[in-house]
Amino acid sequence: MATHDSTGATGTTTQLSPEALDGVLAPLAASLGDRLLTPSAATFAETAALFVGGPARTPAAVARVRTTDEVVEALAIARDAGLPLAVRSGGHHQARHGLVDGGLVLDLRLLDGIDIDAAAGVGHAQGGVVAGAYTAAAGAHGLATGFGDTGSVGVGGITLGGGIGYLSRHDGLTVDNLLGAEVVLADGRVVRADADENPDLFWALRGGGGNFGVVTRLDLRLRELGTVTGGMMMWVPTPATLAAVLRAFAEGPDEFAGMVNVMVAPPVPMIPAELHGKPIIMALLCHSGTAAEADEVFAPLRALGTVLDSVQEMPYPAMFEGAGGPPPGGMGDARTGFLGQGAWAPDEAWAAEVIETVSQAAGPAAVNIRAMGGAIGLVDPAATAFAHRDPAFMVTVGKFAPAVEALPAASEWVESAAQAFGISGRGYVNFMGTATEQDVRNAYPEATLARLREVKRAYDPQNTFGYIGTSEAVSGP
Repeated sequence: MATHDSTGATGTTTQLSPEALDGVLAPLAASLGDRLLTPSAATFAETAALFVGGPARTPAAVARVRTTDEVVEALAIARDAGLPLAVRSGGHHQARHGLVDGGLVLDLRLLDGIDIDAAAGVGHAQGGVVAGAYTAAAGAHGLATGFGDTGSVGVGGITLGGGIGYLSRHDGLTVDNLLGAEVVLADGRVVRADADENPDLFWALRGGGGNFGVVTRLDLRLRELGTVTGGMMMWVPTPATLAAVLRAFAEGPDEFAGMVNVMVAPPVPMIPAELHGKPIIMALLCHSGTAAEADEVFAPLRALGTVLDSVQEMPYPAMFEGAGGPPPGGMGDARTGFLGQGAWAPDEAWAAEVIETVSQAAGPAAVNIRAMGGAIGLVDPAATAFAHRDPAFMVTVGKFAPAVEALPAASEWVESAAQAFGISGRGYVNFMGTATEQDVRNAYPEATLARLREVKRAYDPQNTFGYIGTSEAVSGP
């Protein structure tokens, strides 16, 4: 779908007067009723808000669609009037796709049907489904599809960008488990994209982001998975401890996955009060093998001297409970890159640089480190539009800002930290803090980007869908 946290139109658009805009939107208002929200609506600001905010953008309207036919209608109205268009599911994308100034936001969150075909091992999710809801529905059958680590993320958005999470090292990325999709194209056609029908579009959807159409349904492979061993561990940060934690991932089995955050501890009840306001290492961990195997993996981490340990056996859907991410509207910037290959892990010197940088940051900042490897690296880089198959770790540097005026300073800190940690030059499209042409070039190797352009010209030649500020990078000649 262009579904995402998602796309902003960067093709030819038109600025309409309020009167003309009312006329353009009148048919949609007749169809959607109170599900077409304008800035005067009491729930408009809440509905339009994204998880990561920034300089003000106010769309002319938000269309809360419930069916594929309504998607077709709303898309046609925006396209024919030359209105800027954004498409959203979960609203988490850091580059703020899903919000467009003066245009129409196609909000898919009411398009939220889930059908779990346990016999076939396939889950069907409409374009507005969030990861937590899908995981709970699949979990009721003892099944799972791997997404990320946050329940409120849109399944469409995370899938179209790649999908790195708790099951990726064992089962591959979410894109590796996408079997097919229903897509509304810019010209209004509704098509199937899979290995047999529109295979070039299917290739592009698996990592190319929301650049090719509105995905209204995804068909996803399921695996048998009942309980896992997972939860949170926390340590006082030292270079030796951080290096050891990361080495545990590099040397661990494919069933072991998760992420490590180096950050200043927030004043929340789960964290001991004496650590509030101080740097910590916080890891969210998941082992999808047997409990005995998990105990063996976690023993060395516990031996490092945890100050918090909530890891326990639990149903897999419980990993997504209470993991909502930052509060909606929080502002900030981020950069993501990759490190190492194979069983490589950062050394203590790199770990010391990370801890010192976070400790010296003015205001909330974090370094998020996700283990890759395993099944992720077994896929041919040319098989999907997500081509970064060889790295050992993905690293994201982020900093929040209390106000719009503080964003430049946050961006400066983020860029400096990314350079110091050696993660510049390659990026992950789902974690782009900005969406410049260079960001897009970092997200895709040259050959991958060239092929994405070819698919873009075939399916969206007018660039109805495209990352904000990157139409030439993705769809240009």
